[in-house]
Amino acid sequence: MKTLRLASLAVAATLASSAAVADLVFPSLSYRTGPYAVNGIPYADGYADYMTLVNERDGGVGGVKTKLLECETGYNTQKGVECYEATKGEGALVYQPLSTGITYQLIPKATADGIPVHSMGYGRTSAKNGKVFSHIFNYPANYWDGASHAVNHVLDINGGDIKGKKIALVYHNSAYGKEPIRTLEELAKIHGYKFTPIAVDHPGQEQKSQWLQIRRERPDYVFMWGWGVMNQVAIQEAANIRFPMDNFIGIWWSGSENDVLPAGPKANGYKALTFHEVGSNFPVFDDIQKYVVDTGKAAGAGDQIGTVLYNRGMYAAMLAVEAAKTAQEIHGTKDITAAQMRDGMEALVIDAAKMESVGMAGFGPEFTVDCNNHGGPGLGAVQQWDASTGTWSLISEFMPSDMKVIQPLIDEDSSAFAAENKIEERECA
Repeated sequence: MKTLRLASLAVAATLASSAAVADLVFPSLSYRTGPYAVNGIPYADGYADYMTLVNERDGGVGGVKTKLLECETGYNTQKGVECYEATKGEGALVYQPLSTGITYQLIPKATADGIPVHSMGYGRTSAKNGKVFSHIFNYPANYWDGASHAVNHVLDINGGDIKGKKIALVYHNSAYGKEPIRTLEELAKIHGYKFTPIAVDHPGQEQKSQWLQIRRERPDYVFMWGWGVMNQVAIQEAANIRFPMDNFIGIWWSGSENDVLPAGPKANGYKALTFHEVGSNFPVFDDIQKYVVDTGKAAGAGDQIGTVLYNRGMYAAMLAVEAAKTAQEIHGTKDITAAQMRDGMEALVIDAAKMESVGMAGFGPEFTVDCNNHGGPGLGAVQQWDASTGTWSLISEFMPSDMKVIQPLIDEDSSAFAAENKIEERECA
C-alpha cells in the first residue's frame, strides 16, 4: 500500500511538472521604472491583462494556459539582453522587446536560438524582408511606413503640393529616433520640402536649444520620434514657443495621453500616427472588466484601460495569441515550440471575422503575413488630441505608405545586412 501511494505521488508530481512545461510562455520585457516608465507601464499592463483574459475567459490558447514572464529592462539595452538570456530557457515562444535598441541586439541572438521576435511598429525596419530576417517580424507597420504616413498627411492638408515647405524632425538620439531619417530624406527629394533633423539626447528632459532652433528656423511642420519624458517636454516646449499644435505630428510612440496631459489645454490639436483604433468602445474591454479587473487579476490599478498604450500592449498580446493558435493548427499540437510559433507568425491572417471573434472588430486593419513580408500592409492613420474632452480621435482613414520609396530602401538595407552577416536569403513561394 505504501509503495502504491508513493507511486501515485510520483505520477501526480510528473503530471504537475508536465502541466507546468505545457504552459505557453510569453516573456514581457517591460520597464516600470526610469524615465520611460510613464509609457512602459500601461503597455505592460495591457499585454499582461490580455494574457490573463485569455486564461480566464477562454481557458488558455487551445486549452493551454499562457504564462507571462515579466522582466524589467528599464529601457536599457544591456538589461534587455540580460532579460532575454535569463528567460529564453523557460520555453519562451516570442519576444516583444518594446525597444529598438534591444531589438537590434536580439536579432542575431534570437535567430541563432530559433526564437521569433515581434517588434510591432518599431525595431529594424528592413526586418520586413522575411527572406533575410527569418525570425524577426514587425507587422502591421514600421517606422518607414510612419515617416511616409506623416508626409502623406501633410500632402493631404496642402492639396498635394509641399514644395518649398520646411519639415523638422525632433528625434530621440538613438537607433529608434534615427530610423526615419533616410526615408524622410528620400521623400524630400520627391516632394521638394526642406528637411532638418534635430537630435535630442536621452532621456530628453532638456530641449531648450532644440526648440530655440525651431523658433529661429520656423519650419512649417515638426515631426517627432520621441518616447517617455521626451514627448512631454517637447510638447510643452512647442507650446512655449507657440508652435501650432496641428502642425506638430508624432510617431505612434509619441501619441499617448501621458504625452499630452502635462501641457494641459496648450496641447490641444496635437497629432500623432497610429496603426490601431483609439478608445475603449470595443467588447473586449467589457470582457477585461469582467474577467480580469473585477476578479482582482489586473496587472495594474485598472486606470489605464482604454488608453493608447494600454490598448497597444493589449493588441500586441492579441496578435501573439492568434499566432500561437495558428501554430497549433499548422502543427496539430497544442504544446507548441518556439520554432512552431515562428511558423504561426509567418502564416498569420488577421481578418474581420477573427477580430470580431476576440471582441476587437475594427480595432485595426486586416492583414496577412508571409515568408516574403514579415511587416504586414504598413497601414497607418492620424489621431488628434482634444484637450477639452481629454480624448484622442482618428481624423483619417488607415492609409498606405509610399512603397515605391520604402521597398527599395528595405531591399537595400536587408541585402547589406545579409552580406555583412553571411546570410543566404530564403526561397519564398
